Amino acid sequence: MIDLTGKHVFVAGGSRGIGRAVCVMAAKAGADVTVNYVRNRAAADDVVNQVTSLGRMAFAVQADISQNGAARDAVDKAVQALGQLDGLVVTAGVFEPAPIDEMTPEFWDRTMRVNVKGTYLAVQSAIPSMRKRGGGSIVIFTSTAGQRGSDIYSAYATSKGAQILFMRSMAKELAPDRIRVNCVAPGWTETDMATDTINALGREDIVKSIPLGRIGLPEDTAAATCYLLSDLANFMTGSTMTVDGGFDMRG
Repeated sequence: MIDLTGKHVFVAGGSRGIGRAVCVMAAKAGADVTVNYVRNRAAADDVVNQVTSLGRMAFAVQADISQNGAARDAVDKAVQALGQLDGLVVTAGVFEPAPIDEMTPEFWDRTMRVNVKGTYLAVQSAIPSMRKRGGGSIVIFTSTAGQRGSDIYSAYATSKGAQILFMRSMAKELAPDRIRVNCVAPGWTETDMATDTINALGREDIVKSIPLGRIGLPEDTAAATCYLLSDLANFMTGSTMTVDGGFDMRG
């Protein structure tokens, strides 16, 4: 059984979608949770209420982690509110299409800033607290698109591939500090970020392409994330766990 009792987990992008599911599932496993959000305070407060109803402590903190200094301030506030930091989950990101002949430099830069720079800043900000604690677990949300590439979503796929290589680099660099770094790569998942795309591409066709015969739920990826946060995964670092119902078959 996954046990996160006594751990404090900071979830960047925790107010909606898979991040929200991670917050709730981590609380069910015993963790106290920081819910990071950018704009929707009401959604973050709703997650906080869900976590506290489970008997765990929760803290909502506003920050665009892709902005210089914002992630560090948010992590510092979370540590002051809930104590030491044991886990960081980076789910925040953008998922937008643009054919290459229509893609603007501004579009490319925004995708890289949010998905790649935001990840780097969040991880960098968590390291001091985890070192002081004597270790920790970092889980970065990439995507199966980052493993195979994706037409029309080339900027997104590139950013997700960059996250995987950043994760592997950090896993090597931070291993002496007993800080584990892994990725979770969701496939098609029912979230507000992906549902319109799923419907536009054809829900039935997508379901047919998935060997397990359904589109993923946020809880599917949250379960893999909570495993990586837990001591059950204490010999896992530098790995990417794919949660896609067998769609990609890359491992």
